[in-house]
Amino acid sequence: EPPDVPHDFSCQTPDMKKIICTWSQGGDTYLYGQHSTKYTFFEEFSQKLIPCTVNCSKQCSCSWDINQQRVYNITLTVENSLGKKTATDAFDVTHRIHPSAPSELFGHCLDTKIVLYWKHRNKGIKLFCQTEVLHPDGKAELHNSSSTHLEHASITLGGLQPYTQYSLRVRCGAAQHFWRWGEWSKAQTFRTEEASPSGKLDIWREITTVLGGRNVTLFWKLTPSFRANGRNISYEITWEKVEEDSKPEHISISSVYNSTRIFIDNNPYKIRVVAKNNVNYSLPSVMIIPGATGNSSTENELSIPGLKEDEVTGADDGIFLSWKPRNTYDGYIVDWCNFPGLQPCDLQWKRFGPHDSSALITSASFVPGVRYNFRIYGSVANTVSLLEKKTGYLKELPPTLDPPVKKIHLTFHAVTLSWDSYPTTALQPGFIRGYHVYVSPVQEDCSLKESKKYVLPDGSVLCKYAIENPEEKRYTVKHLRPNTKYKLAVKAYTGGGETPIANFIYIETPFDSNILYLLGLLVIVPSVIAALCHWKMKW
Repeated sequence: EPPDVPHDFSCQTPDMKKIICTWSQGGDTYLYGQHSTKYTFFEEFSQKLIPCTVNCSKQCSCSWDINQQRVYNITLTVENSLGKKTATDAFDVTHRIHPSAPSELFGHCLDTKIVLYWKHRNKGIKLFCQTEVLHPDGKAELHNSSSTHLEHASITLGGLQPYTQYSLRVRCGAAQHFWRWGEWSKAQTFRTEEASPSGKLDIWREITTVLGGRNVTLFWKLTPSFRANGRNISYEITWEKVEEDSKPEHISISSVYNSTRIFIDNNPYKIRVVAKNNVNYSLPSVMIIPGATGNSSTENELSIPGLKEDEVTGADDGIFLSWKPRNTYDGYIVDWCNFPGLQPCDLQWKRFGPHDSSALITSASFVPGVRYNFRIYGSVANTVSLLEKKTGYLKELPPTLDPPVKKIHLTFHAVTLSWDSYPTTALQPGFIRGYHVYVSPVQEDCSLKESKKYVLPDGSVLCKYAIENPEEKRYTVKHLRPNTKYKLAVKAYTGGGETPIANFIYIETPFDSNILYLLGLLVIVPSVIAALCHWKMKW
């Protein structure tokens, strides 16, 4: 086949010493040996052939040394025995500078900046360079540096984070008659120097009254604005009495922990928590623990008289809380346990602003059928006060255990059932809303007065009674027939419903002797009267 037209034919210089021309190779001509494709370069202004050796791999290229000539009009001819094609490129070589990649990158690192140096291979050419700063999160920033014709160039990169690793690389273009960027240098990795931790820790506490004082469990976590800015992080906890001139107590905790327990007496205390690295300390996070009366029956903030625990409902993605806003506080804190049945319970907390009055609390640890307790605090001047308590489920489930029913009284026409020991506590997978009592004669469908019909999957009909008070744990079923076998069941229900009836209890109402007496009166008395009448008539 004849050769293709040389596409993308273009010439450039990396250093004003050599011209390099490149073009796309085109399709296979299937001609070999003396019939294979040949290339010639002709310069129109000088009317001379340019001697150069063509090399084709991914694309074709050819280069030659520059003489005193600056403006060129190059014609490339591609030819084989079946035809030839040409391409031209006219250019001023000073407008076609494509610098080589910078080399020998090295830097001087400070805590928030890096002074980066590199070496040019393009001596005597004024260059305009660009530095790419690749951040740890993958974000890339480009910084331009002023033109230079020196062998070594530099740029100061500021606004960096302390003790952070950055990847840097450089490329350059001609400062005069810019044509295109040169190749990137090899990327080099640098780490900025350490600095004091920035920001504060978010601290919280849990107070337990013990003999002679209180155990305070302190928790801390990193805020979005906190940065360690160095190695060898530890946490320093200091506490001292607020009202007396006392010597502060102090402990240091390794960075692998995010909580510790301290003991304080019943005086008010100020607690400070800071992060420390090799350079210095962070700003302190401060908490005031008010004084206590020492009376354990009134000290526990979870049992404040008159503070009720409100029920809350879950949503698909969390548990919704709301509270009454008070303008005396500069913020609110909500805390809860991710695992209420365990110790430690993985205490969590979240802070809200002074104008917030509701929140959707989310956690990957929340599961259906577990009751979570929330405490809402108001915060002012580093002191917190418990305001409200909430309790609820991500999703309520039906009770897993049926009430343990006992028959406490049975008459000819009624039976009283009791399940006093059935718990309605947080161990249940939902709030117990009430109970349903089911009853039916063993041999037939039920149709008792004051009841609703309930049809089982097998089609049999039960009588159903509803008790809507979860603390009412006894019920009397009336209007029964004497001398009859009945089956009964009691089911507790929650906001998640109730489980299907699996087991019944069976009773049999006693035989009513009054019926025999009445039957006797109805049969014997008329018989006697008839006999007397017959005797009298005969007499």
